[in-house]
Amino acid sequence: MQLDVGRILDTLRDRRLVPDTCQAAFLVGSAARGWGNKKSDLDIYLVSDDPWTEPEMVGVSVPLQPPVVQWHTFYADNRGRDLAYWLDTQVDQMLAKVSWGAFDQVTAASGDALAAREEIFLERVMTCMPLVGEDWVARRRAEIDASAFRSILVTRSLGKAELAVEDTVGQLEADDLTSAVLSARIALGHTVDALLEERGQFGSNIPKWRARRFLAAEPVTLTFAKYWELETMRDFNPDDPSKWINEVLTLCQDLSLKIEV
Repeated sequence: MQLDVGRILDTLRDRRLVPDTCQAAFLVGSAARGWGNKKSDLDIYLVSDDPWTEPEMVGVSVPLQPPVVQWHTFYADNRGRDLAYWLDTQVDQMLAKVSWGAFDQVTAASGDALAAREEIFLERVMTCMPLVGEDWVARRRAEIDASAFRSILVTRSLGKAELAVEDTVGQLEADDLTSAVLSARIALGHTVDALLEERGQFGSNIPKWRARRFLAAEPVTLTFAKYWELETMRDFNPDDPSKWINEVLTLCQDLSLKIEV
């Protein structure tokens, strides 16, 4: 899907949606990565020095100071545009949360190091398409790359995978096979997410792109063919679910020993 970056920026400026103190504006999400389609909305983040609001904006809560991000949606050229207005100081706060000094393995494993909206922001900076402020984006990417962000996400995904594996084993022992199947699927998803995050392919909060992320990551410890076979449950036998469950558990446990935090 080809995008006219200049037209996207011109549309924002024509509608007076770019703040005077804007340091960077960038396209994020599937469109920025070339994964979108003709019906995909365009998600755009704008980062400024000062708070900026308009009557049609909606405040969204974030665990930062100030504790809100302004959101604005409009349509142009038959596409929705979702704009999120962040402050540069909020970005500083998110980076402080993922510094090596703040890194705590227990907190990371519990998933409490970052809120989902913060995690999505940081991972999207790494794959965005700058409209304004290329230097700002390059600097922030370097800061994220040098931080504990990757380790935090890998630890979180491995922690969730371990819990799902434990659930699966317990359900198998109780002969609760339907629940064990669902728990095994959860364990597989989190384990694969950890594998991809290890290679810098973030975005596990939006699982619909897992296959795309896998192809981009090209991990050496698991082929896409094998992953897709298990993800789509191609060889699952309803009359013998334990076979598929145990195969998934074996893979999850094997991969967890090879993934580096």
